[in-house]
Amino acid sequence: MKTDTLSTNPVSIPEMVSIKATEFSAPPAWALKERNLISLMEDGAPMLLQKYAEPGGALYFADDLDDLYERIYNWGLFYAMGADEHVLDMALQCWNASTRISSDEIVHRTHPRFSHQAHREYYNLASPGAAEWHHLGEGNMAFYHFGVASPTISENVRRAKQFAAMHMGEDPQAPNYDSEHKIFRSPIQTSRGPCLQAGLKHLKAWLAGRMGEDPSKAMGMRSTLYPVVKELEANWYEHPQRRDEISKLFERMVLNGDVAHSLASTALVTNAYLYTGDEKYKRWVLEYTEAWMDRIKANNGIIPDNVGPTGKIGEHRQGQWWGGLYGWNSYWAGDIMFNSIIVAAECALLLTGDFGYLEILRSQIKVLLDNAITRDDGQLLVPTRYGPDGWEAYEPMRMKDLAHLYHASMDPQDYELITRVRSGNVERDWNHVMVEAEKSDENTEYGRFQYYDGKNPDWPQKILDAEYEGALAVFEAARNDNRDVPTIISDNQQPPHFVLTKGLTQVMLGAPQAVYTGGLLRATVRYFDPDRARPGVPEDVAALVDKLESDVVGVQLVNLNRTKTRNVIIQAGAFGEHQFSKAQFQEADSEGASERVIPVDAKFFAVELPPSRTIRLEIGMRRFANSPSYAFPWHGEKIPVPFQ
Repeated sequence: MKTDTLSTNPVSIPEMVSIKATEFSAPPAWALKERNLISLMEDGAPMLLQKYAEPGGALYFADDLDDLYERIYNWGLFYAMGADEHVLDMALQCWNASTRISSDEIVHRTHPRFSHQAHREYYNLASPGAAEWHHLGEGNMAFYHFGVASPTISENVRRAKQFAAMHMGEDPQAPNYDSEHKIFRSPIQTSRGPCLQAGLKHLKAWLAGRMGEDPSKAMGMRSTLYPVVKELEANWYEHPQRRDEISKLFERMVLNGDVAHSLASTALVTNAYLYTGDEKYKRWVLEYTEAWMDRIKANNGIIPDNVGPTGKIGEHRQGQWWGGLYGWNSYWAGDIMFNSIIVAAECALLLTGDFGYLEILRSQIKVLLDNAITRDDGQLLVPTRYGPDGWEAYEPMRMKDLAHLYHASMDPQDYELITRVRSGNVERDWNHVMVEAEKSDENTEYGRFQYYDGKNPDWPQKILDAEYEGALAVFEAARNDNRDVPTIISDNQQPPHFVLTKGLTQVMLGAPQAVYTGGLLRATVRYFDPDRARPGVPEDVAALVDKLESDVVGVQLVNLNRTKTRNVIIQAGAFGEHQFSKAQFQEADSEGASERVIPVDAKFFAVELPPSRTIRLEIGMRRFANSPSYAFPWHGEKIPVPFQ
């Protein structure tokens, strides 16, 4: 299904540097694989709405609101990489329908798994367990990617400002933020304000995990009442007096104050900045991030996972710095809390160009490595939890934190952190690439690092093959799903992820996938199609980032079309935050090939790709030299939003 056509008004940018590809060659394998993967997912995406949704775009699936949004979380990004425009149209339709049917103002549906979790188009208090930043972040990904895909949609600009206001202390209906103490009043922040009370259902989930979980992982799964309650009995909720006692303790110790996990909120506010350029959003992100950096200093270099209503560390825990929601003692401490730290570090750097903000992440990676142990077989293990007996739950160091840190800094000290972990990792073949679920953005980073470190030359083909295999499995399963609508509703299974962008982000944009629980897009470069006045590579064009250094990026572009010229604009960074200095490339003529170097000194330039032509560019770059924006290259200084 193809709906894109050449624009009747292709854009032009005066004085933009332009380079013409001259090398004529057979397309490399990676280029064919990349375009095949894009084509497969363009064909698969419509099945989501055709088979698993009503004509208006509302999914039959019933679950928390973030789970509805997650079905199309990366469709805007896929379009922005070059996918057909119907992908974006369907994503907007599905997102708006999910928001509309979830509104608490009208009863749209009755289903045991469905609740009306939106108020003023954002999460309300109907399901507090789905309104902390693990789930808010997951749900917000689709919304963030709409800015990447199409930043001129008036209602999304309005929403971006409205959602940010709810978290900055500007919205009297949602008094979530305490600007005096630089904290959120609760780990649960909603469009109706902070959650300061919780029902039994959520207390049980937060304190003991889901039914059927491994008991060793259940207690303290999300938070703990230690040290006030040192051992919480398994059946505490069966006795009314004890239930009331625990409920009040939980509300005081867990809900009345802030947690490090809330750092993911920085992306929501940065999102508003990328639309508007308003400095107030930047100031808030830096204020909140710096507040947690100050708490790290006050806590001997370790980020505390809880502060009380006056911002004091362990205020309701007898000064204890651990035990908060999704904090150091939770089962996911080494995952969810660290995801939020990554998000804040990346947002603060993006907004300022100050690499010092990366210390909020680097320092905590070093905390884990400083407390590492080495197993008898030589495997390096780091702690992933902290409890009454100190550091515990030792596992191999995950790559996500290291990969995001190094991509942001390109600093030798962070490269050395990775090589230290690599030298102590005897369990894993770092060159191996596996077929992996879209949400699991951990394991593919090993192979990507190896490629840019010169040790895994076939990685682009490997990751594209793995993504194709994963996308094809989804396509085939959905194509052969012959259930009728009543059965689909009765089964209530999550619809599949038809669009996989992890590998494409790595190969085309030269970056790790955005943190799934609420991170903004990472990209060393992006592409735009001036002939169709849209983001992404043109039809038949493939792109590969084949070199990454602190001041240089290598990019290959291939035009697979045998009869038509394609034009591409290359942008420095996801949001124009970088600046190109020069471009070096081979120019072929009848007498042979010669090396050319031309000055660019801009955040974008154009490449003309005649039929069957390819080019490799080695581009000088000053990183984080510009103010970031969702604006496209032809938008100028301000995004042309129809209704401000």
